[in-house]
Amino acid sequence: MSGTVALTDLHPSPDDIVGDVLAGLSQAPKRLPSKYFYDRRGSELFEQITRQPEYYLTRIELALLEASMGAIAAAVGPRAQVVEYGSGSGRKTRLLLDGLDDPVAYTPIEISRSALLASVERLDREFGDVEVLPVCADFTRPVPLPRPARAADHALVFFPGSTLGNFTDPEALRLLRAMRETMGERGGALVGIDLQKSPDVIEAAYNDAAGITAAFTLNLLARLNRDIGSDFDLGGFEHRAVYVRDAGRIETFLVSRRAQDVVVEGHRFHFAEGEAMQVEYSQKYTDTGFEALAAQAGLRVAHRWNDPDDWFGLRLLRRA
Repeated sequence: MSGTVALTDLHPSPDDIVGDVLAGLSQAPKRLPSKYFYDRRGSELFEQITRQPEYYLTRIELALLEASMGAIAAAVGPRAQVVEYGSGSGRKTRLLLDGLDDPVAYTPIEISRSALLASVERLDREFGDVEVLPVCADFTRPVPLPRPARAADHALVFFPGSTLGNFTDPEALRLLRAMRETMGERGGALVGIDLQKSPDVIEAAYNDAAGITAAFTLNLLARLNRDIGSDFDLGGFEHRAVYVRDAGRIETFLVSRRAQDVVVEGHRFHFAEGEAMQVEYSQKYTDTGFEALAAQAGLRVAHRWNDPDDWFGLRLLRRA
């Protein structure tokens, strides 16, 4: 990594994680925050998921970005500071930075410090004229952004992967409102959304035959055991992801294989055999539903791009 890259490290402390886990396990039904999936191992497993044949989302979004980049760049405008929520592997970021007109700076916000540093190192080598200002933080909370040396004309929040769908509607609304503040009066947000399609296609994407998604889900428990000293028995839980038609989303659970107790910071939680603990939502959108959600946050859909089959979409949001 070049000496021009300075990391702003606001990584959540073990106390933050403990508080979130205790709050989730005290609910009925129990739940764990999906934002803690992405330690080093979780990030590696997710990259493997994106390459599975059943997981269409990343493959289609990459192709859509590539095919639409000229139109996206024209709609976004020159000299943007790109602010990405969750940097991931950087494959989509490369396409965006390469295609935009004179981007000034790139600010990835990623909860996994190791994934953030690995991504930033690669991108800093490839885009030497773009100032890289990484922030290690939980992007679901307000994050102060570093200022680039060269003033940007506007900010572009980049939130690909349909990650917005991992939040409940109230959570997604708060996040969109935070985006509105980050983008400012003249900025925008480029958001990836997974669209409604055959439930069989959707469900298969979260239950790949190779079992990578199951390993990814169970790794959440391994991460908690390591970071906060909980005593989840990974062999005592199994992955389950089902499409809920009425809600229009995938709901992912860790299901207890037997009656058992789990201890977190001296607090004991009982699991009955077959009890399902919710760990992730994956909302699938319609245009009407997404536009209504954006409108509640004071945003409007200024431009829309879909793949030829209307399986996945990119939406450029502006202030309403």
